[in-house]
Amino acid sequence: MHETIGDHPLWHVPFLPAPFNTVHSDTVLITWLAMAIVLVSLGLLARVYPVTQLSKRYTLLELVVSWLSNQVETILGKNGVPFVPFIISLFLFIFVLNEIGVVPFVGKSPTADLNTTAALALFAIGLVWGVGVYRKGLGYFGHLVIKPYALGIPMLPIMIVDELARPVTLAMRLFGNIFAGEVLLLVVAAVIAAHLGALSLAANVAPIAVFAFNLIIGAIQALVFTLLTIAYLIAPTSDEH
Repeated sequence: MHETIGDHPLWHVPFLPAPFNTVHSDTVLITWLAMAIVLVSLGLLARVYPVTQLSKRYTLLELVVSWLSNQVETILGKNGVPFVPFIISLFLFIFVLNEIGVVPFVGKSPTADLNTTAALALFAIGLVWGVGVYRKGLGYFGHLVIKPYALGIPMLPIMIVDELARPVTLAMRLFGNIFAGEVLLLVVAAVIAAHLGALSLAANVAPIAVFAFNLIIGAIQALVFTLLTIAYLIAPTSDEH
């Protein structure tokens, strides 16, 4: 049995140069589906505000929104209040992107494609840098030179590498965890299809555990990405004293 991992159907864009003239069509379509799910779900919940009768779904979403809002305001203070809607949207969007691949017949999670996680990471870090420059000018990057300067100057190359590595680590962490779950499902399917006797028979119950594992990992990774974005916003939103 031959399985291919990481292959995607492609759309070709004729007016763009290589390698930007090819697009992973399945990733784009499922991302649009995830966007529609988030927008429609939140829109339907918003229509019933103010709430006259609590439902389990509304209560769960209210807990998520309240907890994320408290995290932003606790970590960033009053300067973080304008970022609360962005942080909530970021978490819910990544959560749905991670979990939608678990739904049968939908396809792979868009976050199992490095293009998606790279775009999310570049957007998050671009926001951090943009806010820093907007609030503090180019002097924002002065935080790369730690004090005392006798230590900060020799450490500057390491600090620069650390700053530039942030979008890389954000993208690779999310991609690696979600992609690993997709690979695990393929491995289990291959074992079942190989008819290896007792091993294949035992593997028939493994997909349930793998699905549960992917659900948990998807939620955790959405939370990790969101909390790291909040943490990276500390430097550009903090007041100088």
